Amino acid sequence: LSLARFFTTAALIVLQGGGLFNNSHIYAMSATPVKKVAVIGTTGKLGRQAVLQLNERKVPVRCLLRHDPSESEKPSIDKDASSSEVAAYLAALPNVEMVKGDVTDKSSVAELVKGCDAVLALHGPPRPSSVLKSLVPFLQDEQDGRHPRMVNYEGVKNIIEAARSSKTCKRIVRVTGKGEEPWSFFSILINMLGNMAKAWNYEGEELLRQCKDLDYTIVRPGVMGVPNTPEGAVLALKDNGGDLKVSPIKHETIASLCIECLEYPNAARSTLTAMNVPDGEGEKTYAPLLAKVAPDTREFPASMLDGHRAAARTGAAILLGFVAVGASVFVSIVKAALALF
Repeated sequence: LSLARFFTTAALIVLQGGGLFNNSHIYAMSATPVKKVAVIGTTGKLGRQAVLQLNERKVPVRCLLRHDPSESEKPSIDKDASSSEVAAYLAALPNVEMVKGDVTDKSSVAELVKGCDAVLALHGPPRPSSVLKSLVPFLQDEQDGRHPRMVNYEGVKNIIEAARSSKTCKRIVRVTGKGEEPWSFFSILINMLGNMAKAWNYEGEELLRQCKDLDYTIVRPGVMGVPNTPEGAVLALKDNGGDLKVSPIKHETIASLCIECLEYPNAARSTLTAMNVPDGEGEKTYAPLLAKVAPDTREFPASMLDGHRAAARTGAAILLGFVAVGASVFVSIVKAALALF
């Protein structure tokens, strides 16, 4: 290292809250800054924050969009802005390039990843158009491009293939959620009403963990988008997919984690649970937490699809049973009321 580079690196480490000769920061010192990042899920609440933060860092970004930004659309990044307004706003930023396509389309994902060092896979399926179809498995079309199987599983396959073909992209950051407890209330609810979204998220995770030629960082965040989310020394991370109590966390906080983890080689091939804890029990920034994480060492279940399906079907059966009983009681009350006249 040149003397100037040595002191620059030392200053950065001190600013991050660590000492120069602290072993936990050796990884951060040796990290290679990313030159260009691809973002999927561009106009979502999480994706737009990632693009904005990358732009602030002056990192060139390639964004995947289903539709070309409209020149007649009013650019806006407001909380209630539409996807097309957000797209118009982001497209006007310097060093931001839009690529038309969809995560379920191999060719457009391959085009997106060209020349990029990393991919932030921040996408998710749209809300189901029909609750009934979500509750009744045989009514679901898993080949529909909007189905979680296509978005959370086949889409991840496409990203992996594109990264391999690019020759430049060596890191994939994927945001999912806690999904190793099929019989938990939240897992049952999300799978039951969301076409098995949690189940397919986990299967997508496993695709990444099985890759030996690409690095991944899987981020399992708390509940994003909750008003009045606490701030301060509240940030917590558990590597190896460790357990933390589910809590609210901001979109911009998780976007920051997805970007910052690229600077830490020790966060490669790691599954990180990211939650908030009571103020004073966590950290104010992710730097000291990321410096301590390690690659996955435990054996994750190869698949949890059957368990998720069994739990969701049981939940759906119970719910439909309650509905049937409620309907029967309602009909009985109506009949009794009519008999009085």
